[in-house]
Amino acid sequence: MLLNRIIKIVLAVGAAFVVLAFLCSGTLFVISGGRPLDFVQTELIRLRLAGRQDDLNRAAGTDPRPLRFTVASGEPPRSVARRLFEQGLITDADLFVDYVRVTRLDVEIEAGTYFLSQVQTIPQIAVMITDSRSSFIPFRILEGWRLEEIAAAVDGNGLFSFTGADFLAVVRPGADVSAAFAQYVDFPPGASLEGFLFPDTYQLPPDITPAGLRDTLIETFLERVDPQLKAEAAAQGLSLYNVVTLASIVQRESVHAEENPQIAAVYRNRLSIGMKLDADPTVQYGIGYKDGSWWPQITQADYTNAVHEYNTYLRAGLPPGPIANPGLSAIHAVVFPAVSDYYYFRAACDGSGFHNFARTFAEHLANACT
Repeated sequence: MLLNRIIKIVLAVGAAFVVLAFLCSGTLFVISGGRPLDFVQTELIRLRLAGRQDDLNRAAGTDPRPLRFTVASGEPPRSVARRLFEQGLITDADLFVDYVRVTRLDVEIEAGTYFLSQVQTIPQIAVMITDSRSSFIPFRILEGWRLEEIAAAVDGNGLFSFTGADFLAVVRPGADVSAAFAQYVDFPPGASLEGFLFPDTYQLPPDITPAGLRDTLIETFLERVDPQLKAEAAAQGLSLYNVVTLASIVQRESVHAEENPQIAAVYRNRLSIGMKLDADPTVQYGIGYKDGSWWPQITQADYTNAVHEYNTYLRAGLPPGPIANPGLSAIHAVVFPAVSDYYYFRAACDGSGFHNFARTFAEHLANACT
């Protein structure tokens, strides 16, 4: 009797364990979304990560410069982690894989181009690469830069997928421009796009091409230089190409934008009587890169010795085209110059960057620094 009772108890306990196990496995099946093994593995990883919070929040380095990083379509997290490690953006590929699995970011990683840096932590990088829409290339063009300086900025930026030389290839003489643009600005056949790459601060898509950058800069020019300004210029017998050409000289001569209308007036006055422009920046432009600058210091001898088509000391009228990319202030100044009878100006002697203006050459000489 005792043996039978023991057997019944054992069977009852065993049945209870079976029922309990069944209930537990059923519960696990439900809470794991039908993936109990994956759930258990993930929870084990979560426990492991609990002791590695310092590693997760420790950046790989101290260099804040962004690096271009591209996630391919369908690329698995482990491949992404390996390449992040190879580029020095993380110090532990396995830790990255564990983190994105636990946080479920592994299924949100999005194909695209991102700009990441060593100072970001694994959680920060993991979140960033889930939304490629947040990626852009910051790019600034200063007023008065020439084409080559913009190209140098492309190289110095470090985020573009192309070089400054690639950009120059689509903006130099013979550049491909639309018929509508050519007609709008009276663009000469075979000219370069010097002058029409509008200076501004841009946020560019990471997949932008040399032609795309060119078109963005031109489109910005067309947005800022509106039809009303074009009409005002036309009423004065000036094409936009003429306006931008003179504005580029004004831009290079000016230090303070408030002087742009006065400087423009001097050049407009000279043109109106057939007087040569005698503009130093045109001499510099023709000389090109010298002594580490695209705008080298020139001497008195350069006025006559620098023989090129842009030298307005040797040639009357406007140069063949713009010598730089002017801002809107300089462009407006050419169309709406100050009303004055000044024909000369020179830098003030106080180092302020302002200019002294004169009506006659004798007054101009009197403004010389002693």
